[in-house]
This record gives sequence, C-alpha cells and structure tokens, in this order.
Amino acid sequence: MSYIWFRVKGGIALNIVIVGAGEVGYNVAKDLSTDGHDIIVVEESEERAIRVENDLDVIVVRGNGARPSVLKKAGITAESENVSLLIACTNKDEVNLMACWIAKRMGVEHVIARAVGLEFTDSEEWAKDLGIDMLISPERSVAKEMEELLEVRGALHAVEIAGGKAGIYVFRIAEDSKIKNIPLFEVRKRNPNLITLIVSVQREGRNFVPKAGDTLLAGDICYSMCYRNQVHQLESLFQPSLSKKMKRVFIIGAGKIGFQTAKRLIRRSPELRICIVEEDKAKSERIASELPEVLVICGDGADSELLLSEGVDNADGFVAATEQDETNLMLAVLGKTLGASKSIAVVKRSNYLGMTEHIPVDSIVNRNQSLAQAIIRYVRYPGSSRVITLFEEISSEALELTLSDTSPVAGKTLMDLHMPAGSVIGLIERGEEVLIPTGKTELQGGDKIVLFSSMETMPLAIEGLGEKIE
Repeated sequence: MSYIWFRVKGGIALNIVIVGAGEVGYNVAKDLSTDGHDIIVVEESEERAIRVENDLDVIVVRGNGARPSVLKKAGITAESENVSLLIACTNKDEVNLMACWIAKRMGVEHVIARAVGLEFTDSEEWAKDLGIDMLISPERSVAKEMEELLEVRGALHAVEIAGGKAGIYVFRIAEDSKIKNIPLFEVRKRNPNLITLIVSVQREGRNFVPKAGDTLLAGDICYSMCYRNQVHQLESLFQPSLSKKMKRVFIIGAGKIGFQTAKRLIRRSPELRICIVEEDKAKSERIASELPEVLVICGDGADSELLLSEGVDNADGFVAATEQDETNLMLAVLGKTLGASKSIAVVKRSNYLGMTEHIPVDSIVNRNQSLAQAIIRYVRYPGSSRVITLFEEISSEALELTLSDTSPVAGKTLMDLHMPAGSVIGLIERGEEVLIPTGKTELQGGDKIVLFSSMETMPLAIEGLGEKIE
C-alpha cells in the first residue's frame, strides 16, 4: 500500500500506531489525527497517557510498546492487516527498534523509528538490515541547522537544499538594509550577479508572495532561495552589520547536539575558534580527546566571568545546548547580553519557539519539532516527493517534487503555469545544474523542483503541475 494524497483530502485515511507519547509522539499524533488518520497511541507512562486522552481524538493503549502483547492490543497481529504504519518515537532505542521489528514480522508494511544513539544513523545499513523504512536522529538535523544559522548570522532560519548547492534563508530587513524602501525590480538591477528569489514576505502578521514592483520595509521577514555560494552577498543586503566571516563560537553543553555542531563547524571552517563549556568533567575530557581542535573548558556555562575571560564579548556565535530548556534560554540571553553577535537556544518544547519576540535571543531551535516534522512529512509526502521544511509561523512549506518524463507542464514557462496564489517554484535541479528560475524559465520532464506554497494551497499547486504524490 502506498500513501497517497495530502492530508487525506480525497485520499486514504491510514490506521497508524504511535509508540511513545512524549513531546515528539504527542505532536505527531496531534497533527496526523488532525489530518484525518486513525491514530492509536501506545504509552507506558500513566501521566502521558492521560494527557493524550484528554487532549487528542485518538485511542490510547497503556503498556510497553516493545512487547507483542501490548502491540496486539493496538491492533498489530499476524491475522490483521489494518495497521498501515507504526511510528516508534520513545527515548529508548531498544523499545523503538523492537517495536518496529515486531510490527514488520506481523505484516505492518511501513515502520519508522527514532534513533537516540547516533551510531544507528551513521550508516543507512542499520535501517536496511532492520527493515526500518526511516531511522532518524534529530540531533544530526538540528546540528546541521545550527551550522547554517551560525555561518549565516543574519538568518533567522536556514535550510540547505539541492545537496547543499542552494538554500532557503529567512532574513529580517534591518534598519540599515541596502534594499529597504526599494522596489524589487530595482534591487535586481543594482545586483545583477545575485541570483535569488524571495518566495514569501511576512509583514505585520500578513504573508504574501512579492511582485517585482513591491517594496520591502524595515522589519519585513523575507523567505528567500539562493545559491549557497551567494548567501553572504544576499545577507549583506538584508543585514549589513552581521555579514562578516565567523571567527569565534561558544557552545554551552557537550551533549550530542553540542558535539555534532562543533564537529560540523570544524569540518566547514578549520580555522574557526570554538570553545565548549561543559560542567561534567568526564564528558569534558572525552570531548577534548575526540575534538582536539576545540578548546574544552570544564566549568559553569552561566559563569559570566569565565565566559568574558575567554572572549565571549567578541564571539560571533553562542549556542546553549544543555539538556534543560529553561537553562538554555537563560544562557542564550546571557551570551547575547555579554556581547555575542548571535545567540541560539536549543529546546525540546514547542511552546518556547515564539519567545524570540520577547527575550534577547536570535534563534530558538526545537530538536523534537525537527524529528516530529520529519515523521509527518514522510506520511504526508511519501515516495519521490518530500517536504524539505515546514514554516509553521507562516503556515507554508517547501516541497521537493520530481516532474515525470511525460509531465503535461514540460515545455511550458513558469509564467504560463498559472500557479495558484501563494505558491511559487523557487528552484530547479536539472542533472548537475541548479537553477533559480525566472518567469521565462522553461520546465522539462525529469526536473526536480522545489515548490514553495501555503499548506492549504499545496494540493492545488501539485494538481496544477499535473503531478500526484504516490
């Protein structure tokens, strides 16, 4: 059975079992039940089980999801073919892997597992050997996003696309912006070598796709696609004061995210000076041995004298990545107050994401949301199509879609497509070539496109291209 269509509109409602009702499982159950799927949640904690029962329109089965007798209560048996998908997202690898293994043996066609241990996602062979369709570790994707946020300091959000050749970058128009109060066609005229496309603008709570004659204002939040090697040129137009080479970064917390972030930064910029502050002595010693290029200090990340003595007031980036949400928010505020150019807090709870409007922190990254979104994308957009990212603050998403060789839009220019309002094709991959298109760009069969649209309009945009998700 293939998953077809978007949010069950005109398609098939799936029977889905979710093992684990923590922050990830709860949000996945909430979104997929809202989409119209029939959800059964398996949870061992009575407190979490009660929360799900009270808040969501789902069935709850109490017990350990790694036990066949418990999964049987959720409808997973050799005799039954009702369950289409099992999602195991507890914080225990042995539970997640065993639940998926049992489900596969019982005939469940598709299984997804969260991997707490990074070694399970070091190679795709683990998922293949275990028969798991999707084995994902949120720490890797979060570290990748943090790398981009630090590298492009003016960006509020950054997502690599096209294998790193291009990206979607979110910038706020600064007061000293070089493109403030200038029509977009004039911006293009003044910067002929910059290839970029602004796919959406958020202004005073309203979102719109800008036209050539529109003028950007200070405070506007712009969602832009551009080539990766031109992002700093783009950044200099939106945030001139932040567009400079990164030299020093502080990371508080040497857990998986802190370690992965430091590792990625070193790989990209070997000359970068990185300081990791970690209270646990054993962990500090281990990280120091594994990352000899990094200065590792065993100490309190909230010690302002310690931070200042190491030069935090001249830091280009400050990442708070301990295990406690509230601690990370406080530390990110401290880092910003002490003079760090950009501060980022890592959290697990989604209700903290809007706090950048109220506290002096540049970005808040939710690692659980990253995992939950990846799972939801798999269900909503299976097969050859995949959602690159969701922008919940503007109810939009970017979908990667490959046009069939016999696509009805092959040979047509973008201006001839009559795309629904609120949707735009922002990038085309054609063989080894990556294109940021214009209205005169002609589509070809086999093109891999990035379609940006509101969540509600996306099905219409896909229909307009003569494609279907399957």
